[in-house]
Amino acid sequence: MQQTERSQSESYFWPIVWAVGLHVLMFAMLFVSFAFSPELPPARPVVQATLYQLKSQSQATTQTTQKIAGEAQKTSAPQFETERLEQKKAEEQKQAQAEAQKVAAAKKAEEQKQAEQAKAEAAKKAEAEKAAEQKRQADIAKKRAEEEAKKKAAEDAKKKAAEDAKKKAAEEAKKKADAEAAKKKAAEEAKKKAEAAKRKAAEEQKAAALADLLSDNVQNQQALADTHGDQVAGSLDDLIINLITQNWQRPMSARRGMSVELLIQMLPDGTITNASVSRSSGDAPFDNSAVAAVRNVGRIPEMQQLDRATFDSLYRQRRVIFKPED
Repeated sequence: MQQTERSQSESYFWPIVWAVGLHVLMFAMLFVSFAFSPELPPARPVVQATLYQLKSQSQATTQTTQKIAGEAQKTSAPQFETERLEQKKAEEQKQAQAEAQKVAAAKKAEEQKQAEQAKAEAAKKAEAEKAAEQKRQADIAKKRAEEEAKKKAAEDAKKKAAEDAKKKAAEEAKKKADAEAAKKKAAEEAKKKAEAAKRKAAEEQKAAALADLLSDNVQNQQALADTHGDQVAGSLDDLIINLITQNWQRPMSARRGMSVELLIQMLPDGTITNASVSRSSGDAPFDNSAVAAVRNVGRIPEMQQLDRATFDSLYRQRRVIFKPED
């Protein structure tokens, strides 16, 4: 009987071992799945359920099964605890890693935020510095423009003052020149008037002598000509010399002691038709100036008061000696 029970027990040993191993494997798989799923109740009820299903077997088999299950439970309990601790440790490590990642992410975000703030502050500072530099350059340009404007205004004022002074000096010089010219003109006019008065007096005197010479009858004229011929000729010669002197322009070469003899040809109305040098002074400019002075006289109206015979004999061709000192 014992032998029969023993053979029956041995016949159930390996199936039970396989069943227990299978359950252990399933338990291990469930334990591994715990790391990725919520914690589940221990797998002990599964073994108990399995054992419960075997209650219908014989008592020996039941005892053997219970003994094997107890041994398996004793063996698997520390392993389960170890695995649970490892799972917890893994979860704690995972949680710690998550916390570390969270802290690192927060730190990185804070650093990024600080970097962005620093960058923004740097950009703001750079913009402020740029604005300050632009303002400084604008102030410098404005100051330089003001200085240039002041300098230009000073130069313009100086130039205007110089122009005004120059204009005033020119006006003063013009006034002075005009005054001198007016004074000179007045002196010349006074001189001309005096000379004209003097010449008029001489002409009147000569005219009176000629009138006396040419008045009454021919016999009286002849008597007066005989008596006053030299005087009248001398008066006309003086008139001719005076007229030549008035129209004479003194050359640079004229000197005291020079003399030139001129041949003057006239018409009865006193018009001078020609003037030439009959005896030179030896100085051509002086000779030419004397000839030009005679030609500038043009006409001597007093010659019309002479009778034709006297004119032809004395003044048709008349020689005159001209000297600088005269």
